[in-house]
Amino acid sequence: MPAEIRTVARVVLLDPQDRILLMHGFEPEDPGTTWWFTPGGGLEGDESHEEAARRELAEETGITEVELGPVLWKRRCSFPFDGRRWEQDEWYFLARTERTATDLGGLTDLERRSIAGLRWWTSAELRATRETVYPTKLAELLCRLLDEGSPSVPLILAPEIA
Repeated sequence: MPAEIRTVARVVLLDPQDRILLMHGFEPEDPGTTWWFTPGGGLEGDESHEEAARRELAEETGITEVELGPVLWKRRCSFPFDGRRWEQDEWYFLARTERTATDLGGLTDLERRSIAGLRWWTSAELRATRETVYPTKLAELLCRLLDEGSPSVPLILAPEIA
């Protein structure tokens, strides 16, 4: 039986210097397995993608003062995490903020057991890193976004299966 597909809103949050905010995650049972990813999470109840993006951003980063822009990208992904397989349909929203101070106080229990912190990344740092980053082509996607602006319609990214 196929797993239920979780609908997710993610945020490509840029500061005034065009740095992107990423979360540093790890497998709860294997803290040595780490990766970086954009803030965001599953829609709750009847909330819209936009409402979920704002709520998740506030919970995970403490940042509420954002200008939420268009959906940049969409992707399907599948990955093992915390003892189960996750199947997700993700929408990535562009957002901008003047605030760079973050607060992890709103994390859920699972997030507290699997998030090591947050970091603002420049495009150059993202291109140069050897660490795992999701989506896997984020450095290239961010460069394109900064060079060309938001796409007129969301780009459909290749599915990622881990």
